[in-house]
Amino acid sequence: MRVLGVDPGLTRCGIGVVEGVAGRALTMLGVGVVRTPAGADIGERLVLIERGMEQWLDEHRPECVAVERVFSQHNVRTVMGTAQASAVAMLCASRRGLPVALHTPSEVKAAVTGSGRADKAQVGTMVTRLLRLDAPPKPADAADALALAICHIWRAPALGRLQQAHASAARPSRIPPAPVRKVTP
Repeated sequence: MRVLGVDPGLTRCGIGVVEGVAGRALTMLGVGVVRTPAGADIGERLVLIERGMEQWLDEHRPECVAVERVFSQHNVRTVMGTAQASAVAMLCASRRGLPVALHTPSEVKAAVTGSGRADKAQVGTMVTRLLRLDAPPKPADAADALALAICHIWRAPALGRLQQAHASAARPSRIPPAPVRKVTP
């Protein structure tokens, strides 16, 4: 499975591509950051993120896109920018018919480090080990994007089984009900 991970942000949008399957060695195919100027108009910044996303999608042809789920922060302005960048990534993937998965930061940290409370340095160290890199990707947004892709590769099989189980439970049973017998005393 080839996954493009996206750590959304207006100034720095981390992007990383990882290929592999759960239980086997993973391979990093690319990592980087789409940058936009902080002083630019929001519309211009979103267009720059879209262009960057499209280039990565064209170059790496992922099978799916994993995006960090936006969570509430104290700074509403930061949340809005992150949500807008996230929406651009989801739009670009959906336009191509690619499945999009959202993972929370704690989900990603737990998958990669074993602790949902790991800090950026711990995530970078584990990404470096898991992908057999010489050094942690810089900036941290790039390492976070790779961590998202790794998390999705490892969690996708279980998520798929859960979705199948849920879908089959929602279908009506084809087994006819047992006949009711009247018992007379």
